[in-house]
Amino acid sequence: MSLSTSYQPDYFSITDIMATEERLQCIVIVTVPGLGMLDPSSESPDLNAGTKLELPYWLVYPLNVTRSKILEIVEIPKIYKDAYREILAAGATAVDLCNWNQYYYEFGMHLRKLQHRECERITDTLLPTFKNRFRDITDWAQNPVAKSSHESRLPVLERELYLAGKKANMKLNHWLEKGVGKIETSEVVANMKKRKRTDFEAN
Repeated sequence: MSLSTSYQPDYFSITDIMATEERLQCIVIVTVPGLGMLDPSSESPDLNAGTKLELPYWLVYPLNVTRSKILEIVEIPKIYKDAYREILAAGATAVDLCNWNQYYYEFGMHLRKLQHRECERITDTLLPTFKNRFRDITDWAQNPVAKSSHESRLPVLERELYLAGKKANMKLNHWLEKGVGKIETSEVVANMKKRKRTDFEAN
């Protein structure tokens, strides 16, 4: 599965499945008949308005973005809030994003689509964070003595880029060591030179 597909809803993408399993705190704003089982503390067969739940993103999204939405987001995960955005703005390269969320970028790209005031600002953080960290990823991929611990510190997207870069660098070095061999004149060029020499001698 290519890297770009992780940002699109894809039924067969393991990255999407894992990223959208993240739970969000929500409140039900419309009573939903027959879904009382979603609230284990309730004995009602219906999911009543005012009920607070933690649900995975893949379920929250279709119930939040419709015209007659059923859920409202109480709060987004703290790693996408102001305090954590300030940490990234101060020094994104010093943060172990994998400890925050293995799918930090993927889930952030999904989360920004929800109807919540803080979700609109997530995109403004993701791109600068990635740009600031990309230089280090490139350096590690091109450094043959880079510590293997770098890989374990990266979230999924950065780890795949790092491994792809490392593999490409190894192939380039192998090609450079192998050499290109002796460059020989093509048969067409050689025949043209012979014809010109013959014409010159004839004159």
